[in-house]
Amino acid sequence: MGRTVLPYSQVWEEERQRWWKFRRALRKEDQGHLDRLFESARLHLQAGVYAANPWPLESMFMAMLLEHEKAIAKLWHLVSDLEAKVRGE
Repeated sequence: MGRTVLPYSQVWEEERQRWWKFRRALRKEDQGHLDRLFESARLHLQAGVYAANPWPLESMFMAMLLEHEKAIAKLWHLVSDLEAKVRGE
């Protein structure tokens, strides 16, 4: 029989658990940031399934980076709008 492939959501949870000791060693405020990183990866579970990456952590990191890129782009737009208001445009 072939090997059963775990659902990606279960792989995500196992990876999160694997990082539990690392999380516990972080300061409290940093623990929240790490939790949000894993949650941002969870937002893209379907992409991880589709990628069928043999190293699921890579897909999770890419999803985390994607969410960071979106946040940075949003902040850049807000800063540009504020600068335009200051200049009176």
